[in-house]
Amino acid sequence: MIATDLDSSLLASVDGIRLPIAGMTQMTTLDYPDHLACVVFLQGCPLRCGYCHNGHMMPPRRGDEREWQAVQEFLEERRGLLEAVVFSGGEPTLHNALPAAVAEVKAMDFKVGLHTAGPYPARLSRLLPSLDWVGLDVKGRGRDFDRICGRPGIWQRNSQSLTTLLDSGVDFECRTTVHWHDFELADVERLALTLADCGVRRYAVQVARTRQCLDPAYCQPVENAPPRAMLAGLVRRLTPHFERIELRE
Repeated sequence: MIATDLDSSLLASVDGIRLPIAGMTQMTTLDYPDHLACVVFLQGCPLRCGYCHNGHMMPPRRGDEREWQAVQEFLEERRGLLEAVVFSGGEPTLHNALPAAVAEVKAMDFKVGLHTAGPYPARLSRLLPSLDWVGLDVKGRGRDFDRICGRPGIWQRNSQSLTTLLDSGVDFECRTTVHWHDFELADVERLALTLADCGVRRYAVQVARTRQCLDPAYCQPVENAPPRAMLAGLVRRLTPHFERIELRE
């Protein structure tokens, strides 16, 4: 569950890291594979994916020091219970203060994960030495990526981020959210095989939610959309190409 209101008793005036906290999932086993983690959502995203259900997190804003202080207080209380902290969004690499926050989380002996669409490859490269795991969103193949995310030139940046991850040795997975407004089944297969050919060993196909989408058209049924069983069958056929591939709801 996402808690969008941080405990007001924690919002004391402090000097420190400014991050705009959009919400938090206090405990999850889904967002960092094989680890018990919390997810910190940061406000602001440069992309405009039609299926996005976190539209309220898109508008950027300046963070207040008290917001990160509240997260710190929460993490102090969860030492020995949680294994990892995942920064998500929005697009977390949008924020210059993220490296400092990552360093503080590492100093508290948590592993650190990152969810990103890779629009800022240089920032990702600087962060990687401090990260333990990355989930890289690959929204489409080539220029389809730009069409799906609603911004030109992002697919090249995402490709640079993928290359950086492949060269880094940091554990990561690629994931693609499939909405049949954007994909046909053959498109999913081509994208998956392209990633496998690039050297991606862990891949997740995520079925898009059809409620509270940024674009209302994505909430409507898609004519002739493949049934879930066909997508599941495709994922099974792709299994030999990856060390790990999953279909997630």
